[in-house]
Amino acid sequence: MLTVHHLENSRSQRVLWLLEELEAPYEIVRYERDPQTMLAPPELKAIHPLGKSPVVTDEGETVAETGAIIEYILDRYGAGRLAAPTGTAEHRRLRYWLHYAEGSAMPPLLLKLVFGEMAPRSPAIVRPLVRAIARQAQRGFIDPQVAAHLNYIEGELEKAEWFSGPEFSAADIMMSFPLEAAAERAAARVGRPRLAAFLKRIHQRPAYRRALERGGPYAYAAGD
Repeated sequence: MLTVHHLENSRSQRVLWLLEELEAPYEIVRYERDPQTMLAPPELKAIHPLGKSPVVTDEGETVAETGAIIEYILDRYGAGRLAAPTGTAEHRRLRYWLHYAEGSAMPPLLLKLVFGEMAPRSPAIVRPLVRAIARQAQRGFIDPQVAAHLNYIEGELEKAEWFSGPEFSAADIMMSFPLEAAAERAAARVGRPRLAAFLKRIHQRPAYRRALERGGPYAYAAGD
């Protein structure tokens, strides 16, 4: 049986959601973050050398990276569900969003998180200087990048209700985490009604709610 090595408040929540949408059997091994560093525990390195989540194991095979995991699950357990047929425009859009979510959308959000934590974690004597540098970096580069991506996504959702076309697909599951993170860190819903409506729709899906029950606390699901 497929096992999800699940870290609280992480990208692995998307994997649970996908499995619930497909009604595929799976089991969970839970891990908790270090309360001081908020990093994954070292036990995850026994599953994958990078010690990151999500990672799944299935019949002796280990698969890491959310996009690769989603493709693996669709290939093995999807039976054609949550993905348009290969060769269609909808399938090409699905593959685009699977890559875009982590390759383009998440880096500026991660930078926003890191720069936001720099001053509080700095020694008191240099904290004012670090705060000034971090503020300049956010205002001059990070925040404009985040806004550009969110506005782009808002425009794409104007074309169709879901990311790969008129039907809900694995692309929407993949895009959930960057948009939930952006809503938490960058007020993504403000002035973007389609993005806000997308988040509300996914949070109301029964499979999404079941994944929360299986996975435990997930802070990014709040705010609708």
